[in-house]
Amino acid sequence: MHIGLVGLGKMGNNMRERLRAHDIEVTGYDRNPDVTDVASLADLVKALPTPRVVWVMVPAGAITDSVVTDLAGVLESGDIIIDGGNSRFTEDIKHAEQVSAQGIEYVDAGVSGGIWGLANGYGLMVGGHKKNIDLLMPIFDALRPEGPREEGFVHVGEIGAGHYAKMVHNGIEYALMQAYAEGYELLDKRDDIIKDVTGTFKAWQRGTVVRSWLLELLVRALEEDPEFTNIEGYVEDSGEGRWTIEEALANAVPVPTISASIFARFVSRQPEGSPAMKAVAALRNQFGGHSVKAVD
Repeated sequence: MHIGLVGLGKMGNNMRERLRAHDIEVTGYDRNPDVTDVASLADLVKALPTPRVVWVMVPAGAITDSVVTDLAGVLESGDIIIDGGNSRFTEDIKHAEQVSAQGIEYVDAGVSGGIWGLANGYGLMVGGHKKNIDLLMPIFDALRPEGPREEGFVHVGEIGAGHYAKMVHNGIEYALMQAYAEGYELLDKRDDIIKDVTGTFKAWQRGTVVRSWLLELLVRALEEDPEFTNIEGYVEDSGEGRWTIEEALANAVPVPTISASIFARFVSRQPEGSPAMKAVAALRNQFGGHSVKAVD
């Protein structure tokens, strides 16, 4: 199978490498000449067999809008666009309607795994028509983790469902990170009785009910910098947590834990900072390579 991939940043470049390692031919396009395989979207389309499949892996919002619009101008009826970024599910519905005028198919894919996905595989939540998902399964199988398909991949529903599931996933992620971070601050505060904070978290990695990959990443961050002295406690939010709360409000679903984790990130942007938010910042850097603010 041969696909196009637009966007070769941290995630896209690793995905290209993983796909190629699993016998999927990939032609990638990026505005950065150091990483691109072709010079333009038009050249990308020319390189692909029909029906063409183009995976879009660029930042959500205006950039995704622009890429989808440009692709609609060069693709043909029967071709498929997959949006694998973190677009809001309502944008998927808009984009699908936009490209359907040219007979172009559309699939949305929520992708989780961060910078570790190359080695570990990516958790995939996809939305779209079943005929398209069936056609694209070799791609999804190459990207997902090894093991049973249902443990790393789900066809959630129709267009928009994949990104809706990823939105909720990220809302939960916010809350889990905040809980670990607050636990870190409390342990670190009692240095009169707690003599090994890193060791405590490390001991929780096996056998306890709070063990998880996020916990492993927190241990990794603590081993690199036990007091987070080289990082500021400033934490951005990329949008999915806010969208989760907006959906909760619209559907009268109480999400107090997720809501509190978003507000805690706002606290992190105050001048005095917070040890717990340093832990959240370190976690985001560990799993996704998200930028952090170094201490001056």
